[in-house]
Amino acid sequence: RQMDIHITGPGTGQMYQTFLSDGSVMINIGGIRPWAAEKTERAYSSYLEQQMTSGTPYIKGLFYPINERQKGIQKNEVVKLIRQASQLILDGFSLPVNPRDNLAPDGQLFAEMCEKDKEFCSMVTNRISSKYYPCLDIWVEDFVHEHHQWQLGGL
Repeated sequence: RQMDIHITGPGTGQMYQTFLSDGSVMINIGGIRPWAAEKTERAYSSYLEQQMTSGTPYIKGLFYPINERQKGIQKNEVVKLIRQASQLILDGFSLPVNPRDNLAPDGQLFAEMCEKDKEFCSMVTNRISSKYYPCLDIWVEDFVHEHHQWQLGGL
């Protein structure tokens, strides 16, 4: 059987996953936020456009371990993900994939928070014209890790 495994990090490369065939697997290696904070205590894993994977129900998304990514990309972790992806393809998986199952742990946490508190969800997702809204930096991981506009005192 042909295997379609797409491996990418944050950014434009994630846009190609929508062209994968049914039953393919997308591996998001992730990046580090804040930018240039690698191997610092401020660093946290960032998958950015994980909503692309969540919104593609005919593929399965895998993510580099969220608590390991800030230590750098390790070959053994990438190999594990490729093997896991291969096994998923060989075994097959149910389609459509639940959107939440195709989110990284921080995306799942955000979805759970919104599900449990609709008022909170509206407050953090609605745009208010009287407030500066840096839509380029509205990533789930920034919210979960209280970075940028989500930190005490905002931007």
